[in-house]
Amino acid sequence: MGKILCVAEKPSIAKAVANHLAGRAQPRDVRGIPWVKNYVFDYRFEGPWGMSNVVFTSVAGHIKTSDFTERYRKWNSCDPSMLFEAPIETFVENDKRAIAQNIENEARNSHVLFIWTDCDREGEHIGSEIRDIALKVNPRLEVRRARFSNIERAHVVDAARNPIPLDERQANAVAARIELDLRLGAAFTRMQTLALKPMIDSVQELQVISYGSCQFPTLGFVVDRYFRVTNFVPETFWSIKVVHKKDSINVNFNWKRGHLFDRMTVTVLFERCLTANIAKVIKMQKKPTSKWKPLPLTTVELQKNGSRFLRMDSQRVMKIAEELYTKGWISYPRTETDQFDKGMDLKKLVEKQQQDGHWGPFAQGLMNGGFKQPRNGRNNDKAHPPIHPVNYVAGNQLNDEERRVYEFVVRRFLACCSEDAKGEATDVEIDYGGEIFRTHGLMVLQRNYLDVYPYDKWESSQQLPQFAVGETFVPTEAKMMDGKTTAPGYLTEPELISLMDANGIGTDATMAEHIAKIKERSYVMTRPKSGGRGDVENYGQAVAARGRGGRGRGRGGRGGGNGTARSSGNDGVQEFIPTTLGVALIEGYDNVGFETSLSKPFLRKEVIGAEYLQGRLTCADNQQMELQMKAICAGTRTRHDVVQENLELYREVFVRTTQQINVLKAAIRKYLLEANG
Repeated sequence: MGKILCVAEKPSIAKAVANHLAGRAQPRDVRGIPWVKNYVFDYRFEGPWGMSNVVFTSVAGHIKTSDFTERYRKWNSCDPSMLFEAPIETFVENDKRAIAQNIENEARNSHVLFIWTDCDREGEHIGSEIRDIALKVNPRLEVRRARFSNIERAHVVDAARNPIPLDERQANAVAARIELDLRLGAAFTRMQTLALKPMIDSVQELQVISYGSCQFPTLGFVVDRYFRVTNFVPETFWSIKVVHKKDSINVNFNWKRGHLFDRMTVTVLFERCLTANIAKVIKMQKKPTSKWKPLPLTTVELQKNGSRFLRMDSQRVMKIAEELYTKGWISYPRTETDQFDKGMDLKKLVEKQQQDGHWGPFAQGLMNGGFKQPRNGRNNDKAHPPIHPVNYVAGNQLNDEERRVYEFVVRRFLACCSEDAKGEATDVEIDYGGEIFRTHGLMVLQRNYLDVYPYDKWESSQQLPQFAVGETFVPTEAKMMDGKTTAPGYLTEPELISLMDANGIGTDATMAEHIAKIKERSYVMTRPKSGGRGDVENYGQAVAARGRGGRGRGRGGRGGGNGTARSSGNDGVQEFIPTTLGVALIEGYDNVGFETSLSKPFLRKEVIGAEYLQGRLTCADNQQMELQMKAICAGTRTRHDVVQENLELYREVFVRTTQQINVLKAAIRKYLLEANG
């Protein structure tokens, strides 16, 4: 009987999968790592292996670390510019040595290595690390990969029966990202810290002034919105209001023009209405309308909705979702896919939810003829299905946060399998003195998915009286109104995630980490959106007065840049306000040069030299690294080419920045030091 070594990405996955395959696997302690077990059992695999002796173990994420060789690791060992090409080595750190040793020990006498890491890019790269460690001691090992998106028993057994090769391209994409993050992060962080820290230390203590290729554009979005708020100048506008009472119902008609900023023009148009005196109905239309049920759930949508409805920040939502996945309650929570495969038995998943006291009756209705196939979105990462419940768990078996996330996932899934909400819309238009006025009414007739998905709102408005085309009347009320434009709100976490997603900043799996990083680095502070603005607004307006007001926006933050990130994860939607340090860094880099700015989501192709556009950066036109990582996965780009092209671009930015370091220092002096006297 041959021996097969199986390795999962987490101890909890190893335990769950081993017990599914074995019925009840026997755990064996591993020397030096009490939280990792080796599960030993016999299992009959498909194909040439047949009945085999299995050892199922795990790692705990990445086993290997990439860093510069010893000569370049110390901060003052070299000029930061040398880190663009300094040699890098990959090695097992001391705290992971016992894990690597366990794999080596078990691989020596094995015939096959089965890799059970999470089925995403990062999991593929971790799988390649496991493979390399095992092959080093046993080059004859056959290496296979189990592909799974949840740990339900039937799914696990199917993955064991249908192994595939490791995807080397995905592993290379992660390796490219790791190298770029290391080189760019280290070079810019050392340069910034060495140049700016002596100035900042007098105001606040920071270990480093870090840089990240996703971190800075994320901060840039926050600062840009803050400009718009603090530099906002309200403008007066004028509009015309028309009300007509019919059948004891007051009907408000909205001016088609909305409002105008010229008082005299509105006065003239209003006088025409009064002169005409009579309004004529020119449109009366009733038609069926629908509110579409939601698309299947992706990681980005889970993060946005978690922040909006579950009183948690995106990082916390993902942590809870990961825990629900490892316990076997939901599918893998890192996915870009918003369409279910036609072969999935969704009714079987709905059936499991019938026993719940809250949404069980709705699930029963779906099973009794109400089931409809979910809508298909536009995205399919070909790796994982949308996030959905795998098994039923009663709320009293979960803690409060787990219960909230699980309930959202279940309700979203059931809503996807329901019908769109149905209603009747009524639209009326009148001509009054040559101006068009409109009103709209809605009657919700069938709530359908809304009955299980309280996160969407669609309510009936006041029913409109019956109007007929050609009907005339003298409006009950007509008057000219004035008002003022209002400032936008500060950027909220759902809005920030949407901007990151639209601009290719990070991946669905890393967005929450980048947001957490700018809070951790004291570049932004957060607070519940419902909180009052008070001193933050007053301070921001003062800082904006020192900023570039001519561009219709101001640069500002809270005094001293040392505002703490107050996101407890339990205060509802959070809004982001940059600290003065965050503002100073963004303004400084924006002022370094017109062609490029590290605060923008990409280095703009329209201002990059012609030689780049003619071939050197064909894959990097928009400089969205995520697109390039996907190109590596697709085989249209190589890891080496993507790394070198990005390093070449960022080296130019680095050189420009070091040449104009006084511009960065001026921004620090302008905001951080002046704000603190």
